[in-house]
Amino acid sequence: MAVTETLQRKIIHCDCDCFFAAVEMRDDPTLREIPLAIGGSSERRGVISTCNYPARKFGIHSAMATAHALKLCPALKVIPGNMEKYRQASAAIMAIYEDYTDVIEPLSLDEAYLDVTGTTLKGGSATLIAREIRQRVKDTVGITISAGVAPNKFIAKIASDWNKPDGLCVITPDQLESFVLQLPVKKIYGVGKVTSAKLQQMGIETCADLRALTMAQLVDRFGRFGKRLYELSRGEDDRPVRTSRERKSISVEHTFSADLPDIASCLEQLPVMLNELESRFKRHSDQREIAGGVIKLKFADFTQTTMEQSGTECSLALYQHLCREAWERGKKAVRLIGVGYRLKPKNSQMAVQLKLIE
Repeated sequence: MAVTETLQRKIIHCDCDCFFAAVEMRDDPTLREIPLAIGGSSERRGVISTCNYPARKFGIHSAMATAHALKLCPALKVIPGNMEKYRQASAAIMAIYEDYTDVIEPLSLDEAYLDVTGTTLKGGSATLIAREIRQRVKDTVGITISAGVAPNKFIAKIASDWNKPDGLCVITPDQLESFVLQLPVKKIYGVGKVTSAKLQQMGIETCADLRALTMAQLVDRFGRFGKRLYELSRGEDDRPVRTSRERKSISVEHTFSADLPDIASCLEQLPVMLNELESRFKRHSDQREIAGGVIKLKFADFTQTTMEQSGTECSLALYQHLCREAWERGKKAVRLIGVGYRLKPKNSQMAVQLKLIE
């Protein structure tokens, strides 16, 4: 029987705060305190993709016409953005998620569900995992994420928005009932302007109000969506976290409270980090094989470099060699070290197994 059928699900919904704008503010700190938006030119009938929180105070939001946004805030700085840079930041964040679970459902570049049911990491605490993920993203990627922890996807997604920006909201199973009762119906996924207006006309503002109606009444008013309203107003959501992504690597990263001044101090960190890496790999070693070793150094000035070498034997000596090569590229104090294994694709392992059978 599947783990999710025998244990209470532990779902984390992670959502980057104003993602595109956050990456731009990370790279140019002068943008942090001014109204900033990523979007198309007003002369070309462009629209806003996202904006930072100073801009949101003027009522600016995603999908708004850039021309209208500039009317609301003439001082708004609009930049076109850089999708390649955002993809790189997203990949770095997803790689952090993969250190905690294989069951990840990306919804976009900046948003994903994680199922950590049954994990032994952080004592099996989804809350502690979410806290560590948020801190690692802040330390290594340089932006903030908000997270919601709950027994299902519906509540986890709402929770991640509850304390934005840079927030964490945990709804435990025994808190679910009281949380849902006071939840505004407009927070329910799928309730847009039309449905919200119809519910308001019926005198329904919260999920507690919605529960006064039977499923038959809701189906009569809203068709198939009526059944969904009935379930969600009771906090019921049995959708699993679905993943089609194949893990490509396993890694461990440490950001140090004080920068490491030289290569010798970097090499001293490797034995402990490699023990942690091997411990994480044990959870997957019966299904995956190592394809090579990789090391990442992030210097004190936030520049970084990566070195890797293919092979199934990834010894301490290999990582020491890669670390020296990486350090030579910068020869500066180091704030972060990452060590990892590249993994062979599952289909290549299956092909080898079939060949052996033949």
